Amino acid sequence: MGASTLMIQGTASDAGKTTLVAGLCRLLARQGLKVAPFKPQNMALNSAVTEDGGEIGRAQALQAAACGLKAHTDFNPILLKPGSDTRAQVIVHGKALTSLEASAFFGPEGKGYKAMAMDAVLESFNRLQQSFDYLLVEGAGSPAEINLRENDIANMGFAEAVDCPVILVADIDKGGVFAQLVGTLALLSESEQARIKGFVINRFRGDISLLQPGLDWLEAHTGKPVLGVVPYLHNLLLDAEDALVPYQQVGADSDAGFRVRVLVYPRTSNHTDFDPLRLHPGVDFDYLDIQSASPDALQGADLVILPGSKNVRADLECLKVRGFDSALRKHLRYGGKLMGICGGYQMLGIEIDDPDGIEDAPGSTDGLELLPLITELEGTKVLANVSGELSLGEGAVAVSGYEIHCGRTTVLGQLTRPLFLVDDNGNPASDRGCISDDGAIFGSYLHGIFDTPAALDAVLAWAGYRGDGRGSSLEEHREQQLDRLADTLAEHLDMARLNSLF
Repeated sequence: MGASTLMIQGTASDAGKTTLVAGLCRLLARQGLKVAPFKPQNMALNSAVTEDGGEIGRAQALQAAACGLKAHTDFNPILLKPGSDTRAQVIVHGKALTSLEASAFFGPEGKGYKAMAMDAVLESFNRLQQSFDYLLVEGAGSPAEINLRENDIANMGFAEAVDCPVILVADIDKGGVFAQLVGTLALLSESEQARIKGFVINRFRGDISLLQPGLDWLEAHTGKPVLGVVPYLHNLLLDAEDALVPYQQVGADSDAGFRVRVLVYPRTSNHTDFDPLRLHPGVDFDYLDIQSASPDALQGADLVILPGSKNVRADLECLKVRGFDSALRKHLRYGGKLMGICGGYQMLGIEIDDPDGIEDAPGSTDGLELLPLITELEGTKVLANVSGELSLGEGAVAVSGYEIHCGRTTVLGQLTRPLFLVDDNGNPASDRGCISDDGAIFGSYLHGIFDTPAALDAVLAWAGYRGDGRGSSLEEHREQQLDRLADTLAEHLDMARLNSLF
């Protein structure tokens, strides 16, 4: 007998599907039940490396942690990573398969790929069915996107294929929650409507009694129960699935004087790298969107970070066009520190070559020429969980994280200051990153470099931070937030009704 399965779908992206699945995963896991998350298809630029050497959406790694599990490729068998507004890399069972235009995957000519994708989805689902007692499935976007309904594998197409019940969640904070729910329901087929067993309203603020007449009407109009109204959880910081949500400082004191700024490009990836900085009590942290912010906004920053990118050459050109290359040099002249991670590390070098058109049109782009390195993009992606020792000053500290990149970077000449002393096997790890001779700039392929408190403290000390606040464990914070979320769901959802759906 396979695992009991329940699917969470939403009226729109960011309705609360990821959060609801994570919280329910933690609730079931705390009862000692064998539960796992599953998302058939994800489109996201925040990803994680799995224990079986693949790549999945960051949100499914979070949900796995909520279950007390390590990330596995079966939790998210299809991952789409957009490289432009119309093109995305297709990752199947953790490995990059190809890059496709949107029409080739979602359009009428995409039937072959969609059939392949559904086979991969069901293969992973069937394996999980044999290993767990409960599966919590997350949909993608909305099930009512008329143009994406044919051969759907992400929402009702999957639910109908495996015959599982569905809960529909909507975000009341955006407004129009009843129109969201009723409108979505109206656009579904009769069999799909019958599959929805109830509603959850997310991010409610205020007096619940004022909402009650609307809830009564909704239940009478649709014949389906409201399974709960989840309150708005202020300062809930969990690994984001993809979109860079409106920034909110979480940890810093109001008078924090050490300023860290992270540039945001059109295709920024893995911005979850910076959650520990957002939590740090002594750091004034903010994102700067290079498409809307002025380069002058870098003035007064102590540390500027170039994050990862899914289209590094195009994002680098955007950075230059917007004048941030000159602003970064000015920042360095005034004594600021500069750091690049993954794609940002590649940008700091002399040249980025993409002869085979891995990310975009074939070609070469001049880098910022701030570090002595060149990068060539290749079809084989590096995917690895790594650990070792980081040296930014006196002594070395333990560091761990993960690598996800297509580029092969070569450091030119002999480094006078090695950045990574050894890897987890005691071998030299000079290809993981480097630091300039003057110590003002360093880059690394290592995502999650701030997650280890000692490494976070070392980076901030290198950048000039002299405050009393110290870095805290992101893993401990994540656990606290998951428990907080689970406690909130237990209080505000009709758990007896929910449990009856499995």
